[in-house]
Amino acid sequence: MKKPNSFRSIMAGALLLLSGATIPNVQAQSVQASQWPRGVTYEIFVQSFADSNGDGIGDIKGMTSKLDYLKNLGVEAVWLMPMNPSPSYHKYDVTDYYGIHPDYGTLEDFKAFIKEAHKRNIKVVMDMVINHSSSKHPWFLDAAKNENSPYRDYYVWTHKNDPQTQKEGRPTGADSDNTQHWHKLEGSDWLYYGYFYGGMPDLNFDSPKLREEVFKIGRFWFSEVGVDGFRLDAARHIFPDERPTDNHNWWVYFRNEMKKVNKDVYLVGEVWAPAEVVGPYLKGLPALFNFDMGYAITKAVNEEEAGDLVANHKKIRDFYQNVNPEYVDATFLTNHDQNRIMSAVNGDVNKAKMATALLLTLPGSPYLYYGEEIGMKGMKPDENIREPFLWDAKAKDKNRTTWMQPKYNAEGMVKPLAAQMKDKNSMYHHYKTFLQLRNNSQALTYGELEPLNLNTKGLSAFVRANEQQSLLVLHNLSKETLTVNLPQNLAGYDDIYFKNKGAKVSKSAVSIPGYSTVILKK
Repeated sequence: MKKPNSFRSIMAGALLLLSGATIPNVQAQSVQASQWPRGVTYEIFVQSFADSNGDGIGDIKGMTSKLDYLKNLGVEAVWLMPMNPSPSYHKYDVTDYYGIHPDYGTLEDFKAFIKEAHKRNIKVVMDMVINHSSSKHPWFLDAAKNENSPYRDYYVWTHKNDPQTQKEGRPTGADSDNTQHWHKLEGSDWLYYGYFYGGMPDLNFDSPKLREEVFKIGRFWFSEVGVDGFRLDAARHIFPDERPTDNHNWWVYFRNEMKKVNKDVYLVGEVWAPAEVVGPYLKGLPALFNFDMGYAITKAVNEEEAGDLVANHKKIRDFYQNVNPEYVDATFLTNHDQNRIMSAVNGDVNKAKMATALLLTLPGSPYLYYGEEIGMKGMKPDENIREPFLWDAKAKDKNRTTWMQPKYNAEGMVKPLAAQMKDKNSMYHHYKTFLQLRNNSQALTYGELEPLNLNTKGLSAFVRANEQQSLLVLHNLSKETLTVNLPQNLAGYDDIYFKNKGAKVSKSAVSIPGYSTVILKK
């Protein structure tokens, strides 16, 4: 074995060994393979992440103080949930598309955050909510009181005496939903369209003036502020559901406009639907969230049976690749709209760790939800899946937010980060180990996927390979030790690349302890 050629190489191996993992070839782990957008992105709800001024609300300066933590964890980008001024805690109803909510700080604070993130090679993706605005947005307030307002055409209207339009959904095309999306304008005979609820009136993308306004907003954040990309909320609902082609074409149009100000623009879309519905969006949104994979991983670890998880993942990827060969598969376990993964596996640490191992060894460009790495819990309603991050024990925690009373992550329910950093068997060290393993592997970052059936219940087996590296990945999803006899065509995988428990490898068989991973190199 060659000696490591740098201090970084030594430290890389040391950290993995500290976490209980075995990496015989330290040199193989010394070079960062991943390059964003093929790296790992960390999703932050700013309000709950880190408070810098003691007012109990997370803010931009608090996030800035945690950039070294994120860098050390192994993430290469952050996705920031909405930060624009808004009347709600979640801020998905925007009142000013050019501003920062005063609770979070100032535009200058955000520019400083971006500058510091870029110093650490961390990209910044911000949530852009353009399907709808707030009903308190000045555009809507003016349009609501004045039928001749210059902003009237920014929204979608119908008269109370036009029941057919209300039944169809929108005047611009039949919608599969009914009148629940139309909302009465108080003191008026007019109704306005809001797909989600009355406080979020839909913007009218049939209006050329509105479209140009949206381009202007995008240009501002790219050119004036310096963000690297947008996460696009409700990307499927720009036009009514029965106008999917208009939706697809809009995002191509939007991306082309954004590329004029940032040739490397990154756009990741939320299209919560089956693969056949998602696929056509890839022409305008080269990165899309893979909701199917998150559900499939959760099901597999809960049932302790891989089933068709890997084969289906490959099938979906192949389908997407035919639409856009350069697409970015934004994989994740759960996000801010779903019960947290630790709660989805009923608090079982072994199953949560296995879900992480699957996510970070299967193909994709993974997203992690803040707090996932310390095993935070949470179940709907939404506030309870967006609870404050636990940096330290409460008496010592200067950055913990207090804007809400947590139900699932109160003191004593989840070990805070500071305690987990000292525990080599913690969820934190498990995440960090697998992040580093993925980031430093050509095959795990870029390799193709070959599902394997080794006729062993409880085993998930697959090959990840590219021109530089070929790895055989074996996950034991069950609690029992599994002995796997490798067929002749896999006999060349005889070098232990990684293991995180006491696995044993002979020429023809591998013994894998319960809830553990072995990766063999050809």
